Amino acid sequence: MKTKSFIIALAVLAVYSYGWKVTEINVGELFRDFHLVKPLVKELVSPDLFTREKKSQIVEAEFFLSQNHRENTPRDNESMTPMLVLSRQSGEISDRITVHGFNLKPAQSGVLYWVNAIEQEFPLGTFATDSSGAFQGNIIVPPSARGLRQTVKAVISWEEGAWQISDTLSLTFEKMVETVFLALMATTFGVLVAVPLSFLGARNLMTGSRAGTFVYYVVRTGLNILRSIEPLIMAILFVVWVGIGPFAGVLALGLHSVAALGKLFSEQIECIDPGPVEAVTAVGAKPVQVVFFGVLPQVILPFMALSFYRWDINVRMSTIIGFVGGGGIGFLLQQWINLLKYNEAGTALLAIAIVVITLDTLSSKIRARVR
Repeated sequence: MKTKSFIIALAVLAVYSYGWKVTEINVGELFRDFHLVKPLVKELVSPDLFTREKKSQIVEAEFFLSQNHRENTPRDNESMTPMLVLSRQSGEISDRITVHGFNLKPAQSGVLYWVNAIEQEFPLGTFATDSSGAFQGNIIVPPSARGLRQTVKAVISWEEGAWQISDTLSLTFEKMVETVFLALMATTFGVLVAVPLSFLGARNLMTGSRAGTFVYYVVRTGLNILRSIEPLIMAILFVVWVGIGPFAGVLALGLHSVAALGKLFSEQIECIDPGPVEAVTAVGAKPVQVVFFGVLPQVILPFMALSFYRWDINVRMSTIIGFVGGGGIGFLLQQWINLLKYNEAGTALLAIAIVVITLDTLSSKIRARVR
């Protein structure tokens, strides 16, 4: 007995050692490169939920690329209008210029930009205004300067007013509602098709004759083949077929739901008590009557529980098929990730988590009641 246990332990150890090697697990990389993912995680956990009205103040000053250097002595702005003054109005690339700002919004930070003659904009650095709205900074004429007339621009942005729901949260809510109903329609379609198929795929109902056995194996094989194809692959197929949007997602999840529910429903039928079926058959009932009066009353509650559970699954899966154009919140999430808008992506992830938790709780309570 000890020898057998020792051999089994060695076999398990060999399997996991080979698996560790094949999967190239390196725990050290988790700690060595953690700093790379830290900024991303910081933005993801700071979702864009609420915002205030954004205002900005922009002032500009002209600069000319020329060998004739013209000095410009900055003076206080007596008219109290915001303005930007350069220490020289002309010069060449790599020249050093002092920038003075007057009468801007006090105690605010901003960004300086260089705008060349073809409207290309390049950031030069940041600045901060004092209590009187003034600032002074040094810049260097960048190599990106093109053409004769250049512009130095100072931009200050700030928020004011009452807090309100952000555009990101509004759009996320809209797409999350679409996701929930996408999953609902796919689940409904799956149930309507899976129920009749499940009776044809139940061994205890179909293997009484040669024809029935043939139908049983055809149906079960078809369901197994459909289950082996990931919804993501189906979504790609339907996006090409019907175009990008939630309809493609409904078709992909609906087809996969048919396969998954068909198998689960047929297994429930195979576990029924044969007594009622034999009693209905003994009084001369036809096959359809046997199903309605002998089988269906025993499986209706498990069917409902599994259907609600499948809806919960489809909500989670719909966020993935959205990455390939299947509609819903996943499509929006993929766009934000591609644009490196991780605050907005964090909003979508938070909404997905809340909806999944809510549906999981609701599904568990409904399944507990109908069992």
